[in-house]
Amino acid sequence: MGTGPDEVARLRAELARCKERLDALRREIARVIVGYDDVVEQVVAGLLAGGHALLEGAPGLGKTLLVRTLASALDLTFSRVQFTPDLMPADI
Repeated sequence: MGTGPDEVARLRAELARCKERLDALRREIARVIVGYDDVVEQVVAGLLAGGHALLEGAPGLGKTLLVRTLASALDLTFSRVQFTPDLMPADI
């Protein structure tokens, strides 16, 4: 598999499409979540990398709203686990 001019052009076009979709996702999230650009970028990066993200913070900061908005923007299902001190891994 070479990297001739045709392949480079195809890859650039694919990269441009990915950037457009990512920009659209950011805009969709920004309609709901304001002022947490770094957190949004990190959560989206974790999702795109196939990893996990643990959002910690005081109640009312928008953690659930962020993830619910991200799921909605990507047409994914959303579920939430409320952790308590007595929650065991087998409970999930």
